[in-house]
Amino acid sequence: MIMLDGFAGEHGWGAEAVARKQRAADMGEQPHGREIFIVDDDPVVRDLLTEVFHRAGYQVTSFVDGGSFAIAAKARIPACVILDIYLPGRSGLEILKDIDAPNYPAPIFIASGRGDIPSAVEAIKSGAFDFIEKRMEADALVGRVHEAIKARTQRPRESDPRPARLSRFPGSELLTRREHEVLAQIAASATNKEAARTLGISQRTVEIHRAHIMQKLGAKNSIDLARKVLGAGTAG
Repeated sequence: MIMLDGFAGEHGWGAEAVARKQRAADMGEQPHGREIFIVDDDPVVRDLLTEVFHRAGYQVTSFVDGGSFAIAAKARIPACVILDIYLPGRSGLEILKDIDAPNYPAPIFIASGRGDIPSAVEAIKSGAFDFIEKRMEADALVGRVHEAIKARTQRPRESDPRPARLSRFPGSELLTRREHEVLAQIAASATNKEAARTLGISQRTVEIHRAHIMQKLGAKNSIDLARKVLGAGTAG
């Protein structure tokens, strides 16, 4: 299903890259939650990822199928989830729906060894925090997870993530919590790169959310989007 030789050597999820993770646990302030759920039917992938994150100072619980993960995910909330998109039985995309991913408290990364854009878009639309390719180097993977946890723990804890001026406009109820967070960054004139850094997601994921927001609100371009959102917010 995936390029296991890439994990062990060329793509950095092997022993040499794992050894570099030992130093990561000493890198300043860490997020409060330290448990990561890894969901993958391939034992080699589970073992490699478990070792990578153990060396980075995280606790890891792994699952071989989506069903057992979904049960555990409803019983306790980890710091982060790495969920394989191509699981036997119910796929990763279906599992996102099972656990109501858009409202799940922990960031969920959908992982794929194929890197196809349509799957990435569908995963984000289904509530995944971000999409990662299994060919990503270990350093980058741990960094992405660390930033996602940091961004999530630093997020205000109130139930509504929208600034008051963005709380009421036509179509507001159509947007997910994550889309409201991205929209707030857009309204603050943040670039895609700046929004990605603030929210702890990839720039590509911000672009996907932006496109989906514009589609839901019927905006033709960024100026039209600002008019619909900010104009409505100041009209009353």
